[in-house]
Amino acid sequence: MLEMTRTFLLCALFLLTLLLLGQGVKMRELLVGLNLSIGDFLLILFYMSPIFMLMVIPLSCMLSVFLSILRMSTDRELVALRAGGVSVVQLLPAPMWFAAICCAATLGISIFGISWGSEQFRGTVLQLARDKAQVTLQPGVFNQDIAGLTMFARQVDPQTKEMRQVIVEDTSLGEGARITILAPTGIIVTDNKKGELVFNLHNGRIYKLDKGAVSILNFDDYNIRVDLEKFFSSAPLGEIKPKEMAWDELLYQREHYDINDRGRTYRKILIEIQKRVSLPVASLVLALFAIPLAASFEGAKRQMGIILVLLAFLVYYSLYSLGITLSESDRLHPAIALWISNLFFLVAGIAGLIVASREGAPDISLWFAYIKRKLGTTRGKKA
Repeated sequence: MLEMTRTFLLCALFLLTLLLLGQGVKMRELLVGLNLSIGDFLLILFYMSPIFMLMVIPLSCMLSVFLSILRMSTDRELVALRAGGVSVVQLLPAPMWFAAICCAATLGISIFGISWGSEQFRGTVLQLARDKAQVTLQPGVFNQDIAGLTMFARQVDPQTKEMRQVIVEDTSLGEGARITILAPTGIIVTDNKKGELVFNLHNGRIYKLDKGAVSILNFDDYNIRVDLEKFFSSAPLGEIKPKEMAWDELLYQREHYDINDRGRTYRKILIEIQKRVSLPVASLVLALFAIPLAASFEGAKRQMGIILVLLAFLVYYSLYSLGITLSESDRLHPAIALWISNLFFLVAGIAGLIVASREGAPDISLWFAYIKRKLGTTRGKKA
């Protein structure tokens, strides 16, 4: 168990770091756009990590179980155990208990961690965006950082985000049309649910010019909403999506969604519910599959074993992606489609255990050696 834990932690740390670095490269626009410090950027990546852990934990569990059994196989410990009357099936309790712990951890992240991370990520980015807007909107300076808008405020309070003597010109309406807004006061706020920066203006007047005609409208409150997702396309800052929802919210949406509007969004809710359950179970299924696979690798090098496990996980992920595609296209219900990969590897794992328990498992390392010799012979003939 201790060996599996050490291997699991190393694999999880490596894989998570790799995924977060890749996400960081995709989000370079956000880093530059908000002038984030390294600390703020690392905090944002930390809030994004729960969604990656849904895949990292099952893969790390599979690798740790496989490498632990492979080490026993390579050191001929499995041969000694078989000679003493201990079969591969009798080795199941320790790795399966470990897989159950990984399953429970993944389930906890799935139900609680994802929504918490998404909420913290959204709130942090929006707060930073609001602070940047306040900094960018320098008092007494015309600002054009937001496409289609020119903004001016004679005074901007850095603490309350309150603006005084505000002028806004909106040229995003099309050719020959523009809006000029004058307001004595305003305030900068954020809408976390919609991922928008809101300039809330009070007791002002709107001058609209359209095809040479001018119309004037007084208002008590007027909101200029800026969708931050347009400016930071690499960051999910639009309306809250099913993959960001809390577990209770997903279940509520499934039961109370408008029956006349059960289209793509409703299917995404069903898919997300099944995803939150099926991926934790993957830790158990992949660990079960890894045990007979490792037992068939007597004398093989670790590198070959790791490559084979990664290929097996690629097959799992391909089947899982196929299930999502079938669900999104409404060809198969998510309750079936997202469990195809788990069912396939469960059957393969049980079959492998049956073969291994009868000591009839093929030695995969011999296959690799045979392929290597054939490739060497072919190259020699060509030379």
